[in-house]
Amino acid sequence: MSDDLACCGEWVAIGLGSNLGDPAANLRAAVRCLAARGLAAPCLSPFYLTAPEECHPGTPDFLNAVVTGRWSGTPDSLKVVCQAIEQELGRATLHDSRAARTLDLDLLLFSARELRTPQLTIPHPRLAGRLFVLVPLADLVPEWGVPGTGRTVAQLLAECRRQRPAPPEPRRQKDTAQMLGTPF
Repeated sequence: MSDDLACCGEWVAIGLGSNLGDPAANLRAAVRCLAARGLAAPCLSPFYLTAPEECHPGTPDFLNAVVTGRWSGTPDSLKVVCQAIEQELGRATLHDSRAARTLDLDLLLFSARELRTPQLTIPHPRLAGRLFVLVPLADLVPEWGVPGTGRTVAQLLAECRRQRPAPPEPRRQKDTAQMLGTPF
């Protein structure tokens, strides 16, 4: 993460997940929408197939990824954009957080900021315990220091993998290289 794009805002990381419809198409569409609405220099991680956590029984596996980029607005404005994109791509405004979904966008990191309001917590409050987020995030920015933890993304990933019982390891999708070689 260099500062050569300082004119384009602060570095952000957004978690993406989908398990309804065509999940890969949903994630790529979300990145296109984010870029169209101001996410500069987007970089998309490989896609990972992940067993659902904290979901209703029978929920299908998720396809997860992370996108990083620069955002020139506020954390709240990015959250509003993410929620609007979720709705545009088929997620209900009022939704069961334990149910299957066409799209889930979570603001994970916003530069070196820490924020705790009733509407938004940054870093994401469950970031350190989620392999389905840490694995793709570490693919992109392993040395990003996670505010309030004193650890990098790679260190949090190593700690999460040592946990007992560990959540299932995400499975990298074989066609990821092809997906990353094409436009979002």
